[in-house]
Amino acid sequence: MTKPMPLDQFVRLPRILRTETVDGLASALDIVAEAAPATHRFLRHQWYAAALKAYGGAARTLLVSAEEVPALALPMIATGPAWLRLAMVPGSYWPFRSFPIAENAGLEVLEAALAALARQVNALRIGPVYQGDPAAAPLVEAARARGWAIVERTIAQSFLLDMAAARAEGTWPRNSTLRKNRFHEKHLGAHGELDWRFLSGGDWPEAFDALASIERASWINDRTDGSDAKFTDIGHGAFWRSLAEDATLAEMMRGALLTVAGKPAAFSFDLDVGGLRYAIANSYDPAYAKHSPGKLLYYRNLVDALARGTTHVDWGAGDSGYKSVIGATPGPMIRDWLLLRPGLPARLAPLLRLAWRGR
Repeated sequence: MTKPMPLDQFVRLPRILRTETVDGLASALDIVAEAAPATHRFLRHQWYAAALKAYGGAARTLLVSAEEVPALALPMIATGPAWLRLAMVPGSYWPFRSFPIAENAGLEVLEAALAALARQVNALRIGPVYQGDPAAAPLVEAARARGWAIVERTIAQSFLLDMAAARAEGTWPRNSTLRKNRFHEKHLGAHGELDWRFLSGGDWPEAFDALASIERASWINDRTDGSDAKFTDIGHGAFWRSLAEDATLAEMMRGALLTVAGKPAAFSFDLDVGGLRYAIANSYDPAYAKHSPGKLLYYRNLVDALARGTTHVDWGAGDSGYKSVIGATPGPMIRDWLLLRPGLPARLAPLLRLAWRGR
């Protein structure tokens, strides 16, 4: 009988890779998103479809498959004059603009994507994303190694809350905070019956109407043109409502709603991926500001999330004051990346760096 060949004598053959670029958004986006790190599994087909519907643009998708299994899906839309051949990853800024890549993709998948990109674009913008983003960071490093020039700019500081660790230390929520909250709830109740609701998949998109009504009454409508509101018609409402067409994404969307005498008074809205919660938006009606309805609601919301298995909250950027009071600490920096292909585009990097960082 012939003895089997020892494993160390086998020659490991390279994986069979296939690269293609398709017009529109590839259905394989969902397959890759499901194989991506948990933090990026919301980057599904409908995430980008909703962005195109709300903000415009015609997409194409670069796909890299390994052994016939989609491993990287990079949606792109053109930006700037057509002759410049500039592209960017579409999507919402909340919580970031990235793309899905399978956790086990490997360097060869990134190199195949870069080879295809070099034939199609002079520059690709990815971001804003977090420093160390599991899709953007390895692509940036692989591009740098292949002679691409990399231009980056810092957008903001993010803030993270480790609820599980704080709870284990017995420091969250503090007893003094809970006492203050009970005091405010008592006085807020003088305005009418308080109702606390937690919203999930089956509540969307109808529940967005209540959230939008609070935004229209809030400071954002008085102090700005309202275009940055998340759920109104003049804000980003079309994007979030469109997301609810995907049942998987709708189930990731979570909300908390406080009504006073039946009137929407405060909300929190989040995106849950595993044990991580992205805090997308919260607001309140200033008619009840004296009693801190927003604060009362988001504490209840976080305690409920912790009970359901959420351990960390990503608060994003801005408003560091109230986030620090909650217990959040500085997290990764949020950055924008510009990848310039080898050749003339890469040689222009010093000029582009000055112009881009000055925007």
